[in-house]
Amino acid sequence: MTRTARLTLSAILVLSWTVGLAGQAPSPATGPTLLSRSEQIRVREDWLVKRHEMILPLLRKHGIGMWIVVNEEFHDDPLTEFIAPPRSYCGNRDVFVFVDAGEAGLKKFAVTGYSEETVDRFFETPSPGASGKALREWFDRYQPRTIALGIGGRRGVTRSLTHDSYKYLAEQLGPEAEKRFVSAADLIEEYLDTRLPEEFEPYAALVHITESLAKRALSNEVIIPGRTTVGDVRRWLFDQSGALDLDPWFQPDLRIQRRGAADEKTGRGFLQVAKEAVVIERGDLIHLDFGLTYMGLNSDWQKMAYVLREGETDAPEGLKKALFNTNALQDVLARVSRPDKSAAAVAEETMAEMKAMGITAMIYSHPLGNQGHALGASINARPSPQPAAKPDPSAPPPKRLRLGSYLAMELNTSTTVAEWGGQIVTMMAEDPVFLTPEGWKFFRPRQESLYLVR
Repeated sequence: MTRTARLTLSAILVLSWTVGLAGQAPSPATGPTLLSRSEQIRVREDWLVKRHEMILPLLRKHGIGMWIVVNEEFHDDPLTEFIAPPRSYCGNRDVFVFVDAGEAGLKKFAVTGYSEETVDRFFETPSPGASGKALREWFDRYQPRTIALGIGGRRGVTRSLTHDSYKYLAEQLGPEAEKRFVSAADLIEEYLDTRLPEEFEPYAALVHITESLAKRALSNEVIIPGRTTVGDVRRWLFDQSGALDLDPWFQPDLRIQRRGAADEKTGRGFLQVAKEAVVIERGDLIHLDFGLTYMGLNSDWQKMAYVLREGETDAPEGLKKALFNTNALQDVLARVSRPDKSAAAVAEETMAEMKAMGITAMIYSHPLGNQGHALGASINARPSPQPAAKPDPSAPPPKRLRLGSYLAMELNTSTTVAEWGGQIVTMMAEDPVFLTPEGWKFFRPRQESLYLVR
């Protein structure tokens, strides 16, 4: 497909149902056809042009003169594929440098173990034989007030610089430069939590695929009551994801609730993940947690299914009420959220409404994007085993919601089910959503009725 003939991504998603891409027929069972690996790289390199346009304003906003990312062979920095072309790097040590050059604007340099023409499209590279001196020359030329590194952050992608990489930079740049080393954590968070408009359609396709696989996994296509195990479902999801050239970014998990069975809790108050040997039986309430990676973006998806007993044609009313309560929690959380509103205020207001409605709820929603548990503002309201701590005056201000950001709206409610002898049932949900001026919107219709396994 040539560039002149290439359809827009939105048109591709519509037409792929009937004509496919590159001569390949799509599978109606899994939704839109995904881009080939080479086309994914091309599209992501187009995105990289726009991402690099973000960097100079972010450097100035965060008071940073130079930002350095170091990629080690066989130990890729998690930032590399988002600040450099998303290709394989195997040159022992590769260094990517962004500099605020004042009136000259943003300067981008790279020292790589192997020459790569794609890198040369995005970065200035030193001539052969000069790479050993390049870092010090750039420091001397631009004299950045601060040099931001992947150190000092609270999350892996903000503290990813290795000990030896740090020593290498200190030796190459010299002791005066080392005094200017600072954490790049705030810069990294804003960079990764800012979604490009161009990412929306591919991400919507990813969520659609995730939904399709989850629905199939929680159906009689996969589950035969009394025979199929939790491990069988998990392995099916791995195999079907692989057939689509997609990888789950975490192990697909299932949880089982049964009438009359005491559900053990984890230390954080969640239901325990079921063991692989557990056989799915009639009357079980199944929870699936599943997410995929595509084009450097990640989905996260939780849905509930009920296995009909002999003679049943629908789930008990008490289970339907439990899902209704979870939908009510989703409604409130989506409604009270607004761009630039603190996540803490959203959690507090939502839980207050739940209390007024008499619904026992928990919220543990997290950003989505370049990581599954991404950087940005999380919305959390869950019981703590410790007494509430006094506010720390030195703590950073509460994180605020960012317009256009993606979130895994992850939460649950607990409801007493009469048909289960008054047993409390936890109804969990997780949906990728995006923030608009009017609140969170769903990429796919949320679950309003239980999936039924017959």
